[in-house]
Amino acid sequence: MPIDIAVIAAYLLGMIGLGWWGMRRAKSRSDYLVAGRRLGPLMYAGTMAAVVLGGASTVGGIGLGYTYGVSGAWLVLAIGTGILALHLFFAKRISRLRVFTVSEMLDLRYGGDSRVVSALVMWGYTFVLTVPSTLAFSTIFSGLFELPRVVAIVLGGSIVVLYSTMGGMWSVTMTDMAQFVIKTIGLLLILTPVAVWSAGGFSGMRASLDPSYFDPTAIGGQTILTYFVIYALGLLIGQDIWQRVFTGRNDRVARAGGIGAGVYCLIYGVCGALIGTAAAVLFPDLANPDDAFTLMVEATLPVGVAGLVIAAALSAVMSTASGALIACSAVTSTDLWPRIRALFGAKDTGAAADGDEVASNRVFTLVLGVASICVALAVDNVVAALTLAYNILVGGLLVAILGGLVWRRGTRAGALASMLAGSVAVIVTMILTGLLANAPIYVGLGTALVVYVVVSLLTPPTDPAVLEVWQRRLRGRDTDTADTAKDTDATSAVASQQDR
Repeated sequence: MPIDIAVIAAYLLGMIGLGWWGMRRAKSRSDYLVAGRRLGPLMYAGTMAAVVLGGASTVGGIGLGYTYGVSGAWLVLAIGTGILALHLFFAKRISRLRVFTVSEMLDLRYGGDSRVVSALVMWGYTFVLTVPSTLAFSTIFSGLFELPRVVAIVLGGSIVVLYSTMGGMWSVTMTDMAQFVIKTIGLLLILTPVAVWSAGGFSGMRASLDPSYFDPTAIGGQTILTYFVIYALGLLIGQDIWQRVFTGRNDRVARAGGIGAGVYCLIYGVCGALIGTAAAVLFPDLANPDDAFTLMVEATLPVGVAGLVIAAALSAVMSTASGALIACSAVTSTDLWPRIRALFGAKDTGAAADGDEVASNRVFTLVLGVASICVALAVDNVVAALTLAYNILVGGLLVAILGGLVWRRGTRAGALASMLAGSVAVIVTMILTGLLANAPIYVGLGTALVVYVVVSLLTPPTDPAVLEVWQRRLRGRDTDTADTAKDTDATSAVASQQDR
Protein backbone atom coordinates (compact mmCIF):
# COMPACT_ATOMS: atom_id res chain seq x y z
CA MET A 1 0.00 0.00 0.00
CA PRO A 2 2.77 2.54 0.75
CA ILE A 3 4.15 1.89 -2.74
CA ASP A 4 0.72 2.52 -4.28
CA ILE A 5 0.39 5.76 -2.32
CA ALA A 6 3.85 6.81 -3.53
CA VAL A 7 2.84 6.15 -7.15
CA ILE A 8 -0.31 8.23 -6.73
CA ALA A 9 1.56 11.03 -4.96
CA ALA A 10 4.12 11.12 -7.79
CA TYR A 11 1.26 11.37 -10.28
CA LEU A 12 -0.33 14.29 -8.46
CA LEU A 13 2.99 16.14 -8.20
CA GLY A 14 3.52 15.50 -11.91
CA MET A 15 0.18 17.16 -12.68
CA ILE A 16 1.25 20.26 -10.77
CA GLY A 17 4.59 20.25 -12.59
CA LEU A 18 2.81 20.13 -15.96
CA GLY A 19 0.65 23.01 -14.79
CA TRP A 20 3.79 25.05 -14.11
CA TRP A 21 5.11 24.18 -17.58
CA GLY A 22 1.81 25.30 -19.11
CA MET A 23 2.01 28.60 -17.25
CA ARG A 24 5.28 29.39 -19.01
CA ARG A 25 3.62 28.85 -22.41
CA ALA A 26 0.40 30.79 -21.75
CA LYS A 27 1.43 34.24 -23.02
CA SER A 28 -1.85 35.36 -24.62
CA ARG A 29 -5.59 34.91 -24.31
CA SER A 30 -5.50 32.43 -27.18
CA ASP A 31 -2.80 30.42 -25.40
CA TYR A 32 -4.75 30.40 -22.16
CA LEU A 33 -8.20 29.53 -23.53
CA VAL A 34 -7.47 27.37 -26.61
CA ALA A 35 -3.75 26.40 -26.34
CA GLY A 36 -2.86 28.89 -29.07
CA ARG A 37 -4.87 26.79 -31.61
CA ARG A 38 -1.68 24.82 -32.23
CA LEU A 39 -2.43 21.17 -31.35
CA GLY A 40 -1.59 18.39 -33.81
CA PRO A 41 -3.73 15.27 -34.36
CA LEU A 42 -2.20 13.09 -31.62
CA MET A 43 -2.43 15.69 -28.87
CA TYR A 44 -5.86 16.73 -30.09
CA ALA A 45 -7.16 13.14 -29.95
CA GLY A 46 -5.69 12.57 -26.51
CA THR A 47 -7.07 15.72 -24.94
CA MET A 48 -10.51 15.26 -26.57
CA ALA A 49 -10.77 11.68 -25.28
CA ALA A 50 -9.58 12.76 -21.84
CA VAL A 51 -12.16 15.50 -21.37
CA VAL A 52 -15.18 13.32 -22.27
CA LEU A 53 -14.11 10.18 -20.38
CA GLY A 54 -14.49 11.28 -16.79
CA GLY A 55 -15.48 9.63 -13.53
CA ALA A 56 -18.96 8.76 -14.80
CA SER A 57 -17.48 6.99 -17.83
CA THR A 58 -14.88 5.14 -15.75
CA VAL A 59 -16.18 4.32 -12.28
CA GLY A 60 -19.80 4.74 -13.37
CA GLY A 61 -19.30 2.74 -16.58
CA ILE A 62 -17.77 -0.14 -14.64
CA GLY A 63 -20.69 0.09 -12.20
CA LEU A 64 -23.16 -0.20 -15.09
CA GLY A 65 -21.25 -3.23 -16.34
CA TYR A 66 -21.52 -4.75 -12.88
CA THR A 67 -25.31 -4.24 -12.88
CA TYR A 68 -26.24 -4.90 -16.52
CA GLY A 69 -23.28 -6.71 -18.07
CA VAL A 70 -22.13 -5.82 -21.58
CA SER A 71 -25.12 -3.54 -22.13
CA GLY A 72 -23.65 -1.26 -19.45
CA ALA A 73 -21.34 0.00 -22.20
CA TRP A 74 -24.11 2.05 -23.82
CA LEU A 75 -23.48 5.19 -21.76
CA VAL A 76 -19.90 5.51 -22.98
CA LEU A 77 -20.84 4.27 -26.46
CA ALA A 78 -23.29 7.18 -26.68
CA ILE A 79 -20.46 9.56 -25.70
CA GLY A 80 -18.18 8.07 -28.35
CA THR A 81 -20.93 8.31 -30.97
CA GLY A 82 -21.45 11.98 -30.10
CA ILE A 83 -17.73 12.70 -30.56
CA LEU A 84 -17.71 10.87 -33.90
CA ALA A 85 -20.81 12.73 -35.13
CA LEU A 86 -19.36 16.08 -34.07
CA HIS A 87 -16.13 15.53 -35.97
CA LEU A 88 -17.62 13.86 -39.03
CA PHE A 89 -20.29 16.50 -39.65
CA PHE A 90 -19.53 19.73 -37.77
CA ALA A 91 -15.94 20.05 -36.52
CA LYS A 92 -14.63 21.33 -39.86
CA ARG A 93 -17.01 24.29 -39.75
CA ILE A 94 -16.54 24.90 -36.03
CA SER A 95 -12.74 24.93 -36.30
CA ARG A 96 -12.77 27.49 -39.12
CA LEU A 97 -14.85 29.98 -37.14
CA ARG A 98 -11.89 30.82 -34.87
CA VAL A 99 -14.06 31.92 -31.95
CA PHE A 100 -13.65 31.14 -28.25
CA THR A 101 -17.19 30.22 -27.15
CA VAL A 102 -20.40 28.73 -28.49
CA SER A 103 -22.20 32.00 -27.76
CA GLU A 104 -19.76 33.89 -30.02
CA MET A 105 -20.71 31.50 -32.81
CA LEU A 106 -24.42 32.32 -32.31
CA ASP A 107 -23.71 36.05 -32.53
CA LEU A 108 -21.65 35.58 -35.68
CA ARG A 109 -24.29 33.41 -37.38
CA TYR A 110 -27.45 35.32 -36.49
CA GLY A 111 -26.12 38.86 -36.05
CA GLY A 112 -26.62 41.13 -33.08
CA ASP A 113 -26.30 40.04 -29.48
CA SER A 114 -27.87 36.66 -28.77
CA ARG A 115 -25.12 35.93 -26.29
CA VAL A 116 -26.61 36.55 -22.86
CA VAL A 117 -29.31 33.84 -23.00
CA SER A 118 -27.06 31.16 -24.45
CA ALA A 119 -24.13 32.14 -22.22
CA LEU A 120 -26.18 31.85 -19.04
CA VAL A 121 -27.33 28.35 -20.00
CA MET A 122 -23.80 27.34 -21.01
CA TRP A 123 -22.30 28.85 -17.86
CA GLY A 124 -24.69 26.85 -15.68
CA TYR A 125 -23.88 23.67 -17.56
CA THR A 126 -20.09 24.04 -17.37
CA PHE A 127 -20.11 25.09 -13.72
CA VAL A 128 -22.35 22.23 -12.63
CA LEU A 129 -20.13 19.85 -14.62
CA THR A 130 -17.17 20.70 -12.38
CA VAL A 131 -19.02 19.73 -9.20
CA PRO A 132 -19.57 15.96 -9.65
CA SER A 133 -15.96 15.57 -10.74
CA THR A 134 -14.83 17.42 -7.63
CA LEU A 135 -17.10 15.23 -5.50
CA ALA A 136 -15.54 12.11 -7.02
CA PHE A 137 -12.23 13.01 -5.39
CA SER A 138 -13.80 12.38 -2.00
CA THR A 139 -14.59 8.78 -2.95
CA ILE A 140 -11.10 8.02 -4.26
CA PHE A 141 -9.02 9.92 -1.69
CA SER A 142 -11.15 8.81 1.26
CA GLY A 143 -10.65 5.18 0.27
CA LEU A 144 -6.92 5.58 -0.34
CA PHE A 145 -5.83 7.73 2.57
CA GLU A 146 -8.82 7.36 4.93
CA LEU A 147 -9.30 11.10 4.81
CA PRO A 148 -12.48 12.89 5.95
CA ARG A 149 -14.81 13.81 3.08
CA VAL A 150 -14.14 17.54 3.41
CA VAL A 151 -10.36 17.14 3.33
CA ALA A 152 -10.57 14.75 0.35
CA ILE A 153 -12.69 17.17 -1.70
CA VAL A 154 -10.47 20.16 -0.90
CA LEU A 155 -7.27 18.21 -1.66
CA GLY A 156 -8.39 16.83 -5.02
CA GLY A 157 -10.20 19.99 -6.09
CA SER A 158 -7.27 22.21 -5.14
CA ILE A 159 -4.84 20.28 -7.34
CA VAL A 160 -7.12 20.67 -10.38
CA VAL A 161 -7.74 24.35 -9.67
CA LEU A 162 -4.02 24.97 -9.18
CA TYR A 163 -2.76 23.55 -12.48
CA SER A 164 -5.77 24.85 -14.44
CA THR A 165 -5.30 28.37 -13.08
CA MET A 166 -1.57 28.44 -13.76
CA GLY A 167 -1.49 27.59 -17.45
CA GLY A 168 -5.09 27.44 -18.65
CA MET A 169 -5.64 25.25 -21.69
CA TRP A 170 -1.92 24.62 -22.15
CA SER A 171 -1.72 23.13 -18.65
CA VAL A 172 -4.97 21.24 -19.18
CA THR A 173 -3.71 19.90 -22.52
CA MET A 174 -0.44 18.62 -21.11
CA THR A 175 -2.08 17.07 -18.05
CA ASP A 176 -4.77 15.56 -20.27
CA MET A 177 -2.13 13.90 -22.43
CA ALA A 178 -0.46 12.40 -19.36
CA GLN A 179 -3.87 11.31 -18.09
CA PHE A 180 -4.74 9.81 -21.48
CA VAL A 181 -1.58 7.68 -21.45
CA ILE A 182 -2.16 6.57 -17.85
CA LYS A 183 -5.80 5.65 -18.55
CA THR A 184 -4.83 3.69 -21.64
CA ILE A 185 -2.13 1.71 -19.83
CA GLY A 186 -3.92 1.32 -16.50
CA LEU A 187 -7.49 0.59 -17.56
CA LEU A 188 -7.37 -0.73 -21.12
CA LEU A 189 -4.07 -2.60 -21.24
CA ILE A 190 -3.79 -3.82 -17.64
CA LEU A 191 -7.08 -3.93 -15.72
CA THR A 192 -9.34 -5.16 -18.54
CA PRO A 193 -7.43 -8.35 -19.46
CA VAL A 194 -6.55 -9.07 -15.81
CA ALA A 195 -10.20 -8.68 -14.74
CA VAL A 196 -11.49 -10.99 -17.48
CA TRP A 197 -8.78 -13.58 -16.73
CA SER A 198 -9.47 -13.44 -12.97
CA ALA A 199 -13.17 -14.11 -13.59
CA GLY A 200 -12.37 -17.27 -15.58
CA GLY A 201 -12.32 -15.77 -19.04
CA PHE A 202 -15.40 -15.28 -21.18
CA SER A 203 -16.46 -18.91 -20.77
CA GLY A 204 -16.14 -18.65 -17.00
CA MET A 205 -18.20 -15.46 -16.88
CA ARG A 206 -20.91 -17.02 -19.05
CA ALA A 207 -21.06 -20.04 -16.76
CA SER A 208 -21.30 -17.91 -13.59
CA LEU A 209 -23.72 -15.17 -14.64
CA ASP A 210 -27.27 -14.91 -15.90
CA PRO A 211 -27.52 -14.84 -19.73
CA SER A 212 -28.89 -11.27 -19.52
CA TYR A 213 -25.36 -10.10 -18.70
CA PHE A 214 -24.42 -10.85 -22.30
CA ASP A 215 -27.54 -9.36 -23.89
CA PRO A 216 -26.56 -6.04 -25.57
CA THR A 217 -30.03 -4.57 -24.91
CA ALA A 218 -30.54 -5.75 -21.31
CA ILE A 219 -30.27 -2.22 -19.95
CA GLY A 220 -33.45 -1.31 -21.86
CA GLY A 221 -34.20 0.32 -25.19
CA GLN A 222 -35.60 3.49 -23.63
CA THR A 223 -32.50 3.94 -21.49
CA ILE A 224 -30.23 3.46 -24.50
CA LEU A 225 -32.21 6.02 -26.51
CA THR A 226 -32.12 8.53 -23.67
CA TYR A 227 -28.34 8.12 -23.35
CA PHE A 228 -27.96 9.04 -27.01
CA VAL A 229 -30.40 11.96 -26.87
CA ILE A 230 -28.86 13.53 -23.75
CA TYR A 231 -25.16 12.71 -24.04
CA ALA A 232 -24.51 12.23 -27.76
CA LEU A 233 -26.48 15.37 -28.63
CA GLY A 234 -25.12 17.26 -25.61
CA LEU A 235 -21.56 16.63 -26.78
CA LEU A 236 -22.38 18.27 -30.10
CA ILE A 237 -22.86 21.66 -28.45
CA GLY A 238 -21.07 21.69 -25.07
CA GLN A 239 -18.63 24.56 -24.50
CA ASP A 240 -16.10 22.19 -22.93
CA ILE A 241 -16.12 20.12 -26.15
CA TRP A 242 -16.12 23.02 -28.62
CA GLN A 243 -13.25 24.62 -26.75
CA ARG A 244 -11.19 21.50 -27.49
CA VAL A 245 -12.17 21.74 -31.17
CA PHE A 246 -10.80 25.30 -31.16
CA THR A 247 -7.37 23.99 -30.03
CA GLY A 248 -6.74 22.12 -33.31
CA ARG A 249 -4.13 23.55 -35.65
CA ASN A 250 -6.65 23.48 -38.50
CA ASP A 251 -9.90 21.80 -39.50
CA ARG A 252 -8.12 18.71 -40.86
CA VAL A 253 -6.40 18.12 -37.54
CA ALA A 254 -9.70 18.55 -35.70
CA ARG A 255 -11.50 16.06 -37.92
CA ALA A 256 -8.80 13.37 -37.90
CA GLY A 257 -8.00 13.71 -34.20
CA GLY A 258 -11.66 13.78 -33.24
CA ILE A 259 -12.46 10.60 -35.16
CA GLY A 260 -9.57 8.91 -33.36
CA ALA A 261 -10.91 10.12 -30.01
CA GLY A 262 -14.40 8.84 -30.85
CA VAL A 263 -13.13 5.36 -31.71
CA TYR A 264 -11.09 5.34 -28.50
CA CYS A 265 -14.25 6.15 -26.52
CA LEU A 266 -16.07 3.18 -28.07
CA ILE A 267 -13.24 0.84 -27.04
CA TYR A 268 -13.17 2.41 -23.57
CA GLY A 269 -16.89 1.78 -23.10
CA VAL A 270 -16.62 -1.90 -23.98
CA CYS A 271 -13.63 -2.37 -21.67
CA GLY A 272 -15.43 -0.71 -18.75
CA ALA A 273 -18.45 -2.98 -19.21
CA LEU A 274 -16.19 -6.08 -19.31
CA ILE A 275 -14.44 -5.03 -16.08
CA GLY A 276 -17.83 -4.58 -14.41
CA THR A 277 -19.07 -7.92 -15.70
CA ALA A 278 -15.96 -9.64 -14.33
CA ALA A 279 -16.54 -7.91 -10.98
CA ALA A 280 -20.08 -9.37 -10.87
CA VAL A 281 -18.49 -12.83 -10.91
CA LEU A 282 -15.91 -12.09 -8.20
CA PHE A 283 -17.98 -9.82 -5.94
CA PRO A 284 -21.70 -10.65 -6.22
CA ASP A 285 -24.36 -8.64 -4.37
CA LEU A 286 -22.47 -5.39 -3.84
CA ALA A 287 -24.62 -2.72 -2.20
CA ASN A 288 -23.05 -0.02 -4.39
CA PRO A 289 -22.07 -1.06 -7.95
CA ASP A 290 -19.61 1.84 -8.15
CA ASP A 291 -17.46 0.01 -5.58
CA ALA A 292 -16.70 -2.61 -8.23
CA PHE A 293 -13.78 -0.62 -9.63
CA THR A 294 -11.89 -0.28 -6.34
CA LEU A 295 -12.52 -3.90 -5.36
CA MET A 296 -11.26 -5.20 -8.71
CA VAL A 297 -8.08 -3.17 -8.41
CA GLU A 298 -7.39 -4.33 -4.86
CA ALA A 299 -8.17 -7.99 -5.59
CA THR A 300 -6.48 -8.54 -8.94
CA LEU A 301 -3.47 -6.22 -9.25
CA PRO A 302 -0.08 -6.32 -7.54
CA VAL A 303 1.33 -3.50 -5.45
CA GLY A 304 2.53 -0.60 -7.57
CA VAL A 305 0.41 -1.58 -10.54
CA ALA A 306 -2.68 -1.03 -8.40
CA GLY A 307 -1.44 2.50 -7.69
CA LEU A 308 -1.07 3.13 -11.42
CA VAL A 309 -4.64 2.00 -12.13
CA ILE A 310 -6.05 4.12 -9.30
CA ALA A 311 -4.09 7.03 -10.77
CA ALA A 312 -5.89 6.23 -14.03
CA ALA A 313 -9.24 6.72 -12.28
CA LEU A 314 -7.97 10.00 -10.84
CA SER A 315 -6.91 10.96 -14.37
CA ALA A 316 -10.44 10.46 -15.64
CA VAL A 317 -11.91 12.62 -12.89
CA MET A 318 -9.31 15.37 -13.20
CA SER A 319 -9.51 15.70 -16.98
CA THR A 320 -13.27 16.29 -16.89
CA ALA A 321 -13.03 18.71 -13.95
CA SER A 322 -10.26 20.80 -15.51
CA GLY A 323 -11.93 20.88 -18.93
CA ALA A 324 -15.23 22.06 -17.46
CA LEU A 325 -13.45 24.65 -15.32
CA ILE A 326 -11.59 26.21 -18.26
CA ALA A 327 -14.81 26.18 -20.32
CA CYS A 328 -16.68 27.96 -17.53
CA SER A 329 -13.86 30.51 -17.29
CA ALA A 330 -14.03 31.14 -21.05
CA VAL A 331 -17.78 31.74 -20.97
CA THR A 332 -17.42 34.05 -17.98
CA SER A 333 -14.60 36.18 -19.40
CA THR A 334 -15.78 36.27 -23.02
CA ASP A 335 -19.57 36.30 -22.85
CA LEU A 336 -20.74 37.44 -19.40
CA TRP A 337 -18.15 39.74 -17.82
CA PRO A 338 -18.22 42.37 -20.62
CA ARG A 339 -22.04 42.52 -20.28
CA ILE A 340 -21.83 42.88 -16.51
CA ARG A 341 -19.31 45.71 -16.89
CA ALA A 342 -21.53 47.45 -19.43
CA LEU A 343 -24.53 47.07 -17.11
CA PHE A 344 -22.69 49.10 -14.47
CA GLY A 345 -21.58 51.75 -16.95
CA ALA A 346 -17.99 50.65 -17.52
CA LYS A 347 -16.66 51.74 -20.90
CA ASP A 348 -14.75 49.55 -23.32
CA THR A 349 -11.22 50.94 -23.45
CA GLY A 350 -10.12 48.78 -26.38
CA ALA A 351 -8.16 45.58 -26.55
CA ALA A 352 -6.26 44.75 -23.37
CA ALA A 353 -2.63 43.70 -23.39
CA ASP A 354 -2.02 39.96 -23.64
CA GLY A 355 -0.58 39.81 -20.14
CA ASP A 356 -3.59 41.60 -18.68
CA GLU A 357 -6.01 39.24 -20.46
CA VAL A 358 -4.18 36.15 -19.22
CA ALA A 359 -4.10 37.53 -15.68
CA SER A 360 -7.84 38.25 -15.70
CA ASN A 361 -8.59 34.79 -17.05
CA ARG A 362 -6.48 33.28 -14.27
CA VAL A 363 -8.56 35.20 -11.73
CA PHE A 364 -11.81 33.89 -13.25
CA THR A 365 -10.49 30.32 -13.25
CA LEU A 366 -9.34 30.56 -9.64
CA VAL A 367 -12.59 32.09 -8.37
CA LEU A 368 -14.76 29.58 -10.25
CA GLY A 369 -12.59 26.69 -9.08
CA VAL A 370 -12.89 27.72 -5.44
CA ALA A 371 -16.65 28.17 -5.90
CA SER A 372 -17.00 24.65 -7.35
CA ILE A 373 -15.14 23.20 -4.35
CA CYS A 374 -17.49 25.08 -2.00
CA VAL A 375 -20.57 23.77 -3.81
CA ALA A 376 -19.15 20.22 -3.73
CA LEU A 377 -18.71 20.56 0.04
CA ALA A 378 -22.32 21.67 0.44
CA VAL A 379 -24.02 18.81 -1.43
CA ASP A 380 -23.89 15.02 -1.34
CA ASN A 381 -25.45 14.13 -4.69
CA VAL A 382 -25.38 16.25 -7.83
CA VAL A 383 -26.86 13.74 -10.26
CA ALA A 384 -30.13 15.67 -10.30
CA ALA A 385 -28.35 18.98 -10.86
CA LEU A 386 -26.23 17.47 -13.65
CA THR A 387 -29.36 16.08 -15.30
CA LEU A 388 -30.97 19.52 -15.07
CA ALA A 389 -27.92 21.12 -16.71
CA TYR A 390 -27.79 18.62 -19.58
CA ASN A 391 -31.54 18.80 -20.18
CA ILE A 392 -31.53 22.59 -20.42
CA LEU A 393 -28.34 22.58 -22.52
CA VAL A 394 -29.74 20.17 -25.10
CA GLY A 395 -33.38 21.28 -24.94
CA GLY A 396 -32.52 24.97 -24.97
CA LEU A 397 -29.50 25.32 -27.26
CA LEU A 398 -29.20 22.32 -29.57
CA VAL A 399 -31.74 23.44 -32.19
CA ALA A 400 -30.47 27.05 -32.37
CA ILE A 401 -26.83 25.95 -32.68
CA LEU A 402 -27.22 23.09 -35.16
CA GLY A 403 -29.93 24.98 -37.04
CA GLY A 404 -27.51 27.85 -37.55
CA LEU A 405 -24.93 25.45 -38.95
CA VAL A 406 -27.20 23.66 -41.42
CA TRP A 407 -30.23 25.92 -42.23
CA ARG A 408 -29.60 29.26 -43.93
CA ARG A 409 -33.18 30.47 -43.34
CA GLY A 410 -32.84 30.36 -39.54
CA THR A 411 -33.07 33.82 -37.99
CA ARG A 412 -31.95 35.53 -34.82
CA ALA A 413 -35.57 35.83 -33.62
CA GLY A 414 -36.09 32.13 -34.28
CA ALA A 415 -32.92 31.23 -32.38
CA LEU A 416 -33.78 33.36 -29.35
CA ALA A 417 -37.38 32.11 -29.26
CA SER A 418 -36.15 28.54 -29.61
CA MET A 419 -33.66 28.88 -26.73
CA LEU A 420 -36.25 30.39 -24.41
CA ALA A 421 -39.10 28.04 -25.36
CA GLY A 422 -36.94 24.92 -25.19
CA SER A 423 -35.51 25.83 -21.78
CA VAL A 424 -38.93 26.68 -20.34
CA ALA A 425 -40.44 23.47 -21.76
CA VAL A 426 -37.70 21.39 -20.15
CA ILE A 427 -38.10 23.05 -16.75
CA VAL A 428 -41.90 22.83 -16.74
CA THR A 429 -41.87 19.19 -17.81
CA MET A 430 -39.32 18.33 -15.10
CA ILE A 431 -41.58 19.98 -12.51
CA LEU A 432 -44.56 17.94 -13.74
CA THR A 433 -42.87 14.56 -14.35
CA GLY A 434 -39.84 14.60 -12.06
CA LEU A 435 -36.26 15.77 -12.38
CA LEU A 436 -34.89 12.41 -13.52
CA ALA A 437 -37.72 11.53 -15.93
CA ASN A 438 -36.99 10.88 -19.62
CA ALA A 439 -39.81 13.06 -20.95
CA PRO A 440 -38.35 16.58 -20.35
CA ILE A 441 -35.57 16.29 -22.91
CA TYR A 442 -37.95 15.12 -25.65
CA VAL A 443 -40.54 17.81 -24.86
CA GLY A 444 -37.83 20.47 -24.79
CA LEU A 445 -36.29 19.40 -28.10
CA GLY A 446 -39.66 19.14 -29.84
CA THR A 447 -40.77 22.55 -28.59
CA ALA A 448 -37.48 24.20 -29.55
CA LEU A 449 -37.56 22.74 -33.07
CA VAL A 450 -41.14 23.81 -33.79
CA VAL A 451 -40.60 27.32 -32.42
CA TYR A 452 -37.31 27.74 -34.31
CA VAL A 453 -38.81 26.78 -37.66
CA VAL A 454 -42.08 28.71 -37.25
CA VAL A 455 -40.55 31.95 -35.90
CA SER A 456 -37.73 31.87 -38.47
CA LEU A 457 -40.23 31.54 -41.32
CA LEU A 458 -42.43 34.31 -39.91
CA THR A 459 -39.57 36.81 -39.47
CA PRO A 460 -37.37 38.50 -42.10
CA PRO A 461 -34.38 36.46 -43.27
CA THR A 462 -30.98 37.15 -41.75
CA ASP A 463 -29.32 40.15 -43.40
CA PRO A 464 -27.17 39.08 -46.38
CA ALA A 465 -24.23 41.04 -44.96
CA VAL A 466 -24.32 38.93 -41.79
CA LEU A 467 -24.55 35.71 -43.79
CA GLU A 468 -21.68 36.83 -46.00
CA VAL A 469 -19.45 37.29 -42.94
CA TRP A 470 -20.60 33.88 -41.69
CA GLN A 471 -19.92 32.13 -45.01
CA ARG A 472 -16.51 33.80 -45.32
CA ARG A 473 -15.54 32.46 -41.93
CA LEU A 474 -16.84 28.98 -42.75
CA ARG A 475 -14.65 28.99 -45.85
CA GLY A 476 -11.65 29.63 -43.61
CA ARG A 477 -11.04 33.22 -44.64
CA ASP A 478 -10.32 36.19 -42.36
CA THR A 479 -9.94 34.08 -39.25
CA ASP A 480 -7.25 35.84 -37.25
CA THR A 481 -8.04 37.59 -34.00
CA ALA A 482 -8.45 41.02 -35.54
CA ASP A 483 -10.89 39.76 -38.13
CA THR A 484 -12.84 37.90 -35.47
CA ALA A 485 -13.45 41.15 -33.63
CA LYS A 486 -14.15 42.99 -36.89
CA ASP A 487 -16.71 40.42 -38.05
CA THR A 488 -18.46 40.38 -34.68
CA ASP A 489 -18.70 44.17 -34.70
CA ALA A 490 -20.02 44.09 -38.26
CA THR A 491 -22.80 41.64 -37.50
CA SER A 492 -23.74 43.57 -34.36
CA ALA A 493 -23.93 46.83 -36.32
CA VAL A 494 -26.17 45.29 -38.96
CA ALA A 495 -28.49 43.85 -36.32
CA SER A 496 -28.65 47.19 -34.53
CA GLN A 497 -29.77 48.89 -37.74
CA GLN A 498 -32.44 46.22 -38.20
CA ASP A 499 -33.66 46.72 -34.61
CA ARG A 500 -34.00 50.46 -35.22
